[in-house]
Amino acid sequence: MARSIKLASVAKPQAVVVAWFDKSKSLSDSDQALDAALGGILSAAIARADFTAGAGELQTLHVPSSAGKGQPQRVYVLGLGSAEKFKIESLRSASARLLRALVSAKITSVAIRPLDALATVATDDQIGRALGDGLGLACFEFDAFKGTGSKKKTDDDKASDVVVTLDVPAPLRASVAKQLLVTNSANLARTLQATPPNVAHPGFMVDFARKAARDAGLKFSVIDAKQAAKLKMGGLLAVGSAGSHPPALITLEHKPAKLTAAQQKSGTILLVGKAITFDTGGYSIKPAESMDKMKYDKSGGCAVIGAMHAIAKLNLPVHVVGLVPTAENMVSDKAYRPGDILTMHNGVTVEVINTDAEGRLVLGDALSYGIEKYNPKAVIDLATLTGGVVVALGTACAGCFCGDGPFRAKLFDAADATGERLWHLPLWEEHKPLIKGSHGDIVNSGPREAHAIQGAAFLSYFTGPGGAPSTGDATKDPLWAHLDIAGVADTKKDGAVFPAGPTGFGVRLLTRLVEDWA
Repeated sequence: MARSIKLASVAKPQAVVVAWFDKSKSLSDSDQALDAALGGILSAAIARADFTAGAGELQTLHVPSSAGKGQPQRVYVLGLGSAEKFKIESLRSASARLLRALVSAKITSVAIRPLDALATVATDDQIGRALGDGLGLACFEFDAFKGTGSKKKTDDDKASDVVVTLDVPAPLRASVAKQLLVTNSANLARTLQATPPNVAHPGFMVDFARKAARDAGLKFSVIDAKQAAKLKMGGLLAVGSAGSHPPALITLEHKPAKLTAAQQKSGTILLVGKAITFDTGGYSIKPAESMDKMKYDKSGGCAVIGAMHAIAKLNLPVHVVGLVPTAENMVSDKAYRPGDILTMHNGVTVEVINTDAEGRLVLGDALSYGIEKYNPKAVIDLATLTGGVVVALGTACAGCFCGDGPFRAKLFDAADATGERLWHLPLWEEHKPLIKGSHGDIVNSGPREAHAIQGAAFLSYFTGPGGAPSTGDATKDPLWAHLDIAGVADTKKDGAVFPAGPTGFGVRLLTRLVEDWA
């Protein structure tokens, strides 16, 4: 059953939506008019001692039949929590709960009243985007693989699809519409994340990206294994050597036809996402309890595909290139081994210590190639790279490695605006010796300490000018940020916005960064 939202005026909605601060006992002018029309339902509710509007909560008020014919059936109250401690995340969470409540109650037309209570704590743009986020993200469902043991929509049962018509106050409409578009791209990424590894192999990733590019108007190309060999992408080829399908490097490019001189001067942004479609760990094999969720090891690449889709749909005035190195890390007589020494695209040699540290190998080749080919002003890579970042930060945020303060501030502004939170971790010269090689230039896995930082240190060998090792000179190197999303790419339990499963982390953050960059 697909869910979607249509923005349109509704003369007689089945439900209306208001927002409320917890413990508030006063009605705004617009709420007073609604209250009078519905027989005092709001004033009666807030007078009750048990009525709460906690942050992110949703309350349902049933309109009595005495209110008259043609009136809404229900009033939904978006809980904002304390006015003094308000966070926009509470509106995002309550909006997600709202969409699920509408679907459950089979309500297909709803009007959001002017959210007067929020005017003192948030702008119209912030309010509209949070509403669009919550409503749009809650539209996600993944039931493509439900079989005869489950109740499933058939091709002939189109009526089971749910379309909610949403009437939004004029000041919020543009922001809601924009964010619904972005969340649609995030849900595209989540669908790809959730697709199982017996289906979503590297060849499937290529086809999926090609279709997404066609839908959004992106330029698409792919470097196959034969071309990768000519380009000396030793990391990508080694990791994918035992896969059921050959590895590949997907390119998606958004290049607007007309850019102003200032927009051209802002330069190219390069996005790179790791897409290991399944990760056994190779010969350094994972324990069984760590392997069943390894379809999510492609999440960085899924986020880049989703972000590029959104950026093109919004037609943002920035030249953006997305690279997705994709491979399957398996075990066979063709697999790469601990002890192998690989030559990467930029000539750096890597001594393989652990075949389960494979993501940095495919990213290294992609970063080097992308920086050499596109000469970007800024580079961001995303990867479910290390368990160490989960040990350090848990599942509330991603780890961010970025040495340039102003660039990092832009990333964190986008993170704050979208709720896709980051935490800054250091990468200093003192960390580089942790991956110093004995017989190769570097190793792909060092000692136990600074586990997450080692991944970033490794990638720094592929982020300098022309894809060479980083010089450490901000006037020569492109701006670079590494986001380790291992703790946030999927969630193990149901939450207000995301049920257990894929989150599409990075799509909204990267899209917002590019939008602000423009």
